[in-house]
Amino acid sequence: MLLVAVLAACSEIEPARFEATDQSSGTQARLQAVNAVTEQVVWASGLEGTVVRTVDGGTTWEVLPVAEAESLQFRDVHAFDSERAYLLSAGDGEQSRIYKTEDGGASWTLQFLNLEPEGFLDCFDFWDPDTGIAYGDSVDGELFLLTTSNGGETWGRVAPALLPRAGPDEGGFAASGTCVGTRAGGRVWVGTGAGGSARVLRSSDFGRSWEFGETPIVRGEAAGVMSVVFFDNRIGVAVGGDLGQREKRTANVATTRDGGKTWDAGGPLRFPGPAYGSAVSRRYGRRRPAMLLAAGPAGLDLSLDRGQTWQAVSDDEYWSVDFGGDSVFWAVGPVGKITRFVRPAD
Repeated sequence: MLLVAVLAACSEIEPARFEATDQSSGTQARLQAVNAVTEQVVWASGLEGTVVRTVDGGTTWEVLPVAEAESLQFRDVHAFDSERAYLLSAGDGEQSRIYKTEDGGASWTLQFLNLEPEGFLDCFDFWDPDTGIAYGDSVDGELFLLTTSNGGETWGRVAPALLPRAGPDEGGFAASGTCVGTRAGGRVWVGTGAGGSARVLRSSDFGRSWEFGETPIVRGEAAGVMSVVFFDNRIGVAVGGDLGQREKRTANVATTRDGGKTWDAGGPLRFPGPAYGSAVSRRYGRRRPAMLLAAGPAGLDLSLDRGQTWQAVSDDEYWSVDFGGDSVFWAVGPVGKITRFVRPAD
């Protein structure tokens, strides 16, 4: 067991300390999405049609096969408990799909099969078990969003006329399953990128009407916003960067205090190398200081001031991260890597 100590950004906040334990996922596939429902129930997914689940905090993980999906890349997973979960696969055309299970992964129902040759799903999120939204790369020069209000029995495309005009080749990044974030009351934010775009779309009525805010995150053919999270209806953080820049430091964090209408530059992520963050997650606890975690191929960073400064948690490669409670989170990455981080009791 590795003990990770992280110094706080402000003297009045005690240092955050975590015990990090690598767990056996049962797969060698790269894991790119993780959803910690509780401190005991966690789902993760990735390449080669891989889905894994634990119901005992990661002491044991079970690999859950999806029929005829061995070639799919499950870049997002969203669960509500140990039995109910949705899967999103990313890829060109029919490689982009949405599945659902209601029996803990013993069986899966194919709910959506993308028939658009230019279509490419990136991520999704849900307000409740029946109501969800998915985002994909632009099709025929128009933004592409899907919604469901019946538990995924049908997924319908949001009419392009209701959406902002798409930028040239505007799309997203199927990096961690976190480019869409929802909150109660129908609020949703979508991070976009590629083709020179780096903005956050927003809706407050379950996707029936839309606006957007430009971010200062770097733009480029393979750059933009990769992940977005909100503490409440006003304060949010987006991370991203440029996949094409392996060494050069780039603007990779943006913050908002007005619900996404305007965005300011946050502090750059601490980790070196490929200077982009593929995922960001916030702590749900109310009694302790706000905490953010950002994951990327060059490490795992912590912020205690809503994205203004960042400190090292790990230099290992991770693709996604998610809090399962006030003091525990999971991070996933290459070769089936799953790490559980726990803050020891005070």
